[in-house]
Amino acid sequence: MSTGHLGMLFSIIVYLIVMVYVGFYFSKKGSGDNTDEFYLGGRKLGPLVTAMSAEASDMSSWLLMGLPGVAYLTGISDAGWTALGLAVGTYLNWLIVAKRLRRYSVACNAITIPDFFSRRYRDQKNILMCIAAIIILIFFIPYTASGFKAIGTLFASLFGVNYHIAMIVGAIVIVGYTIMGGFMAVSTTDLIQSIVMTISLVIIVAFGVHVAGGWDAVMDNARSMAGYLSMTQMHNMADNTSTPYSLLTIVSTMAWGLGYFGMPHILLRFMAIEDENKLTLSRRIASVWVVISMFVAILIGIIGLAASKAGALPLFATSSESETVIITFAGLLGEHGLLAAVVAGVVLAGILACTMSTADSQLLTAASGVSQNLLQDFMKIKMSAKASMTAARLTVLGISLIAVVLAWNPDSSVFTIVSFAWAGFGAAFGPVVLFALFWKRSNLQGALAGMISGGVMVFLWKYLIKPMGGVWGIYELLPAFIVACLAIVIVSLTTAAPSEDICREFDSIGK
Repeated sequence: MSTGHLGMLFSIIVYLIVMVYVGFYFSKKGSGDNTDEFYLGGRKLGPLVTAMSAEASDMSSWLLMGLPGVAYLTGISDAGWTALGLAVGTYLNWLIVAKRLRRYSVACNAITIPDFFSRRYRDQKNILMCIAAIIILIFFIPYTASGFKAIGTLFASLFGVNYHIAMIVGAIVIVGYTIMGGFMAVSTTDLIQSIVMTISLVIIVAFGVHVAGGWDAVMDNARSMAGYLSMTQMHNMADNTSTPYSLLTIVSTMAWGLGYFGMPHILLRFMAIEDENKLTLSRRIASVWVVISMFVAILIGIIGLAASKAGALPLFATSSESETVIITFAGLLGEHGLLAAVVAGVVLAGILACTMSTADSQLLTAASGVSQNLLQDFMKIKMSAKASMTAARLTVLGISLIAVVLAWNPDSSVFTIVSFAWAGFGAAFGPVVLFALFWKRSNLQGALAGMISGGVMVFLWKYLIKPMGGVWGIYELLPAFIVACLAIVIVSLTTAAPSEDICREFDSIGK
């Protein structure tokens, strides 16, 4: 192994050790002693941790791989409109959902999202909770598998390490600090990971501009390509032409922002903050970080193409290749001596941070869905506090094993499930969350109809309608979200009104 590889490996190992230590630290502080602490941190998150944990768990490896890769190949339109939709969705979620969900979840004494749905609508049979927990499992297990696959691919491609061994070691680290320290460990590591991600973005921009021949060379290259810097055109690299980016495509792409209203691992952060009045500060921190980080990620794609044209990087022709632009930059940086290799290792740790910050949050949310909502609340299995915690940790382990099996094939297309899972949560949970928080007339039957119709429509649109192309070729989240909203309204209005007790609690939440 070369000096450069040793330097990069050193940084990554130090980073992984810190992550495990955080889990150990919070386990000693008692953050894994009971379910309220394990799943929600006892509602003790500060504003900075709340903001950065939410956004780090949101971004995943998409920020440092997917977004630069899209910008590299097609210019700023597709990546730009996606980023704009996500930025608007982030801000609105913090603005209109965060404080009311925090307040309402306290009034309901809910510690998970399925738990909130059930208590909000007084679902005595916990059917709504059961369906919500199943939806979480359906979409989170493959989502987690994609994270494990990213870890295996990173180590295998850079260091020649066996893919399966690298993936298993990465999974063990994530599972380790998650089951030791629970929510507080996950949230604190997310904060650290967001910092590492930010450092990685800054390093790659500076180094990328340098190897591309300077900022002027980067911009001259971008301007020389048809439609590359246009928000209404999409660049075609094969023949240096452009095609119009239609209004329908813009609306479909921006619909990514709707997904935020239904992301359980993000909504949990709103429920966990120590003081609802600090959510304003959290919103500002989160919104600024999201906008800047996505802008820089797109910029890295533009810089990467200029570096390829300058001969510093190979020319990538496919999306799977272009998504490795930051990894390739890091490998190049690692060739400039031991210190540069250590810095390159920080960049690679940033990619790991993106992956791990999402995987740990998903594992914890899925575990709560199984051990708390399915076993105890729905199936009515009586457990002591100690047995409940054991069940939670075993659930994290079980889900991880399934995710490892799903990601076992290094050539699998498990990454393609990420956008589908985002649509699934956004359509199944998003409308229910909004109507539960803001429409007093919504009832249990309406919530059930919205959750089921939204989830089913994602599958129908993705596999039956979208392949027809044309106006039907839009992102499945948008039509599924609309269908779920209509189902909630229609079914709620045609069935019995909520009880006085539910209405009284709704009114007590305030504005």
